[in-house]
Amino acid sequence: MSQSEPLAEEHSRRGVLDRIRANPSGRLALKIGVGALGAVVVAVGIVLIPFPGPGWAIVILGLAIWAVEFHWARRLLHFTKKHVQSWTHWVLRQSLPMRALIGLVGFAFISAVVWLSVRLSTGVDLAAVIGKFVTGG
Repeated sequence: MSQSEPLAEEHSRRGVLDRIRANPSGRLALKIGVGALGAVVVAVGIVLIPFPGPGWAIVILGLAIWAVEFHWARRLLHFTKKHVQSWTHWVLRQSLPMRALIGLVGFAFISAVVWLSVRLSTGVDLAAVIGKFVTGG
């Protein structure tokens, strides 16, 4: 694959969006479609944040969808990427024991959020259930 092929592909994708935006009805439909799809993806991501898995990644994906059409979302996406990268670089510069401590604190936080979410939504105390399971009671 030559270097010009990715550029041509990018140009053709932009061309499609530019042709849609050239028509007032198309521009409105694109804004509504991108807005609605981004909102659904962000909402799903927000619901999934307390649970183990890619909740934040899904929120960022929704933000990237919005960034196709909305300038504020492009700025927020750039801000988010910059801060996630700086956090990642900072963590990687730390010693192994410090990284383990950061991971342990993160695990404790996520566990607390999951426990609280399940407790408030279903009334089930996961700590008690796990305690009974471990003790055989």
